Formats: sequence, C-alpha cells, structure tokens
Amino acid sequence: MHQSSQNAPLFGDDDDVIPSKKSEVRHPVVSFLHLFFRTSAILVYLLYDDYSSHFIACMVTIILLLSCDFWTVKNVSGRLMVGLRWWNQVHEDGTSHWVFEARKADSLKQTTSAESKIFWLGLIVFPALWVIFVFSVILTFQIKWLAVAVMGLVLQGANLYGYVRCKMRGESSLRSVAKNYLGAQLLKQAMRTT
Repeated sequence: MHQSSQNAPLFGDDDDVIPSKKSEVRHPVVSFLHLFFRTSAILVYLLYDDYSSHFIACMVTIILLLSCDFWTVKNVSGRLMVGLRWWNQVHEDGTSHWVFEARKADSLKQTTSAESKIFWLGLIVFPALWVIFVFSVILTFQIKWLAVAVMGLVLQGANLYGYVRCKMRGESSLRSVAKNYLGAQLLKQAMRTT
C-alpha cells in the first residue's frame, strides 16, 4: 500500500533541511513532546491513588494526554524524527484506503540516529507498558481503570502498528515479515550448530 496521495505533496518534496551529524537531536522540542505526553499519561495513571480522589478528572486528563500523544506522534514526530507517515484516505465513493509512506531514500539523510532511537524506543516501550496495565487491571479486578488502560493501549498501539507498516513500506504483511524473520533466525541457529 505504499502510495502517495494526490492531495498531499510527495513525502520529502516539502522538506529543505540541511543534513547534520548522525548523533545529534535536530528536533529537540519534537523529541521532548514525543516522550512528554505518553510519560505524563503513565505518571498520572500510576500516581492517581496518591494525589487525587477524583476518578473522572483523572480519567479525562489521561485520555487528553493520550489524545495529544496520538496526534503529535502521528502528525509531527514520525514525519520529522524518522521520515515516516501514515493516514486514512476516504475516496469519493466512501471507501477507505490506508496509506503508509516513507520518505524517499535520498532524503533519509535528514534523520539522525539519536532521534530514530528516541522515536522507536518511545513507540515500543509505552504500548508494552499499557499491555501490562491492562493485564494488571484485569487481574486485580479494578474494572473502572479498564477503559483507561485499553484506551492507552489502543491509541499507542495504533501508532506503533502504523509506523511498523510504514517502516516496511506497506509492501508486505506483518505476518509474512515475522515468518521471514523467524525462518532466517532458525537458519542461522541451524548453521551455528553444524
């Protein structure tokens, strides 16, 4: 599904940025916001019992932070930090089409390894934490928190799924990539033992 939209400029055509060192953070505010909203949502979730007795206010705060995080990661940090973006395009006939796009190979020099590490670390670690929270809510029977934990998992999991598809350029399904990776690992293991 690697495709560019007719209504949007081709990815990389709207960027005129001077390449820089690979280890520096070129977008410090974006990098900060990439981690700020998701960290804040988790801190509010974890510290609720210690500082507040208003469940509804806490829930609304967490959902607002998660929504800000979703928007920021999807529309800003993915584009600037790693050169990836995804969106849903609705055609005139009402059909929906998902577009997963990666910046052109010649303009990938605009991304830095430090920003890439920050982006992927934040994108993978925080949904894993929400998975843990969902299971802990279920196991401890704190049902009122289930909606909040599921919302965190869904919003951050959607961004993770979208960017993994972008990284693979939407050319193959996640299942086939996982099978290919597993097959390669088994082959390496077999070659080592012989």
